[in-house]
Amino acid sequence: MNRQSREAVERQARQRFIILNALRFGGIVMVMFGFAIVRGLIDLPWALGAGLAVIGMLEFFFLPRFIARSWNAGDGSRK
Repeated sequence: MNRQSREAVERQARQRFIILNALRFGGIVMVMFGFAIVRGLIDLPWALGAGLAVIGMLEFFFLPRFIARSWNAGDGSRK
């Protein structure tokens, strides 16, 4: 592996790391916003808050795994 290809791989890994962490952060924000609605701090329907909290948890725990798995599956076919 030459230097340019190694730098390209590192750049791609860095971008993917940022994307996965942004997804996790977005999930946490959704959970916190949903909890604020459920507790009555924000005047919106309780069901909306519960739904946001559940979707945020799913986004935090499972979406990064699915995306990483699809990236890893795609890397093998591109070589």
